[in-house]
Amino acid sequence: MELIPVLDLSRGVAVHAIGGDRSRYDPVRSVLAPGTEGDALALARAYSALRGVARCYVADLDAIAGQPPQHDLLGRLLGREGFGGPLLLDAGVASLAGFERLGGAFAHVVVGLETLHSFAGLAAVAAQADVTFSLDLRNDAPLARPALQAEAGSAEPMVLARAAVEAGARSLILLDVGRVGRGAGVNLELFASLRRALPQVPLMAGGGVRGPGDIAALAESGCDGVLIATALHRGTVTAWGPA
Repeated sequence: MELIPVLDLSRGVAVHAIGGDRSRYDPVRSVLAPGTEGDALALARAYSALRGVARCYVADLDAIAGQPPQHDLLGRLLGREGFGGPLLLDAGVASLAGFERLGGAFAHVVVGLETLHSFAGLAAVAAQADVTFSLDLRNDAPLARPALQAEAGSAEPMVLARAAVEAGARSLILLDVGRVGRGAGVNLELFASLRRALPQVPLMAGGGVRGPGDIAALAESGCDGVLIATALHRGTVTAWGPA
């Protein structure tokens, strides 16, 4: 299973996501990069040095809120002064136009339920890029717009996940923003249901991972990758996988 560190960006600063209330996110303080509060590049370099880490999940919170992507910072994160490797980028892409705003710099993007207007939009992006669908929840409730629920015929997580795969998503993330940063643990029951329903689809999970015990439980449940931030910043998790 893959360990995927998380980097949340707001106005050029790396912020610490807690509970999904983005207006209250403060600059990150991390044991991985002491003395560099909110420095996204320093934190990305620290992530890249962790054993078992090959990719970094980046959420451009400005773009998710409808503002232009943070192009300069995202480009630097791709290079040696940043993570220097592949990024799983959520920049609010919900249509082909949104994907094109990234300027061709990313061949792999995250399309989040929170910002998605239609599965046709997801399909248009999936025709141009490798798409990971983020099944965004808040305290176990899907963050789906009413029109999208109507299109899918249900607001049930399983139905939304299947619709995303049918539209072309190649992998999924179960992400509960209400659990993020609070040490609440991942909803293992829901994850297991998704794993049984979509056995061939790469499936990741994030939001509330407390430490090695949660990571091990997810691995046993068939998780392909775990998104993690707070436990890394606090030093509760330092690596994953064989030395």
